Amino acid sequence: MNRSYHLAWLAFRAVFRFYFGYRVYDAGRVPAAGPVVLAANHASYIDPPLIGAALPRQVHFLARNTLFPQPVLGALLRSWEVVPVDREGAGASGLKAILDRLRQGGAILLFPEGTRTSNGELQPARSGIGLAVLKSSCPVIPVRVFGTYRAYGRHLRLPRPFRVAVKFGAPLDFALDRAEAATCSKTRLKAIYQEVADHIMAAIGRLQPCAEVRVFPPVAVV
Repeated sequence: MNRSYHLAWLAFRAVFRFYFGYRVYDAGRVPAAGPVVLAANHASYIDPPLIGAALPRQVHFLARNTLFPQPVLGALLRSWEVVPVDREGAGASGLKAILDRLRQGGAILLFPEGTRTSNGELQPARSGIGLAVLKSSCPVIPVRVFGTYRAYGRHLRLPRPFRVAVKFGAPLDFALDRAEAATCSKTRLKAIYQEVADHIMAAIGRLQPCAEVRVFPPVAVV
């Protein structure tokens, strides 16, 4: 971690511990070093820092490129080595930046759904993550966040102290899909992108909370 990211990491860990009473499960499934894609469901603005705070290595996040011209926020995002992308996260420059970070041995967080859920339920995956995964050669770790919609979903103006949790799944291997994608037709290639995205989303959906956080009771804040 660079210094700026480490300071933010410490601050977010404190917030998640004392305000949200967060829980982390199976973080050891994420490689301590080397390129990896973290693919998570997306329910809240607090999902990226929650996932980042759960891991002892720097995670590269995506952010809209329109945020970077803002003086203070843009400086922070650049210091945390956030990847700028267009609003849909599907531009060629955004894909290149993602692949560059992976080639440099980074861990990058992607949301297959593309945007935050509007009702707390898992949404269908978009094909963009399939493209990014097949263009890389690294493992994919499914990640599921719990409680973040109740804590700070689209329907809330301010975060509430509900317990949140993050769970990491076993690595997914797409070597066979990459091999087929290298020789198939363009029509089939588009289908493979979506199949990979659907496979990742299904793996996220299979991750279930442990009994102690299943109900997500509010956290007492003194």
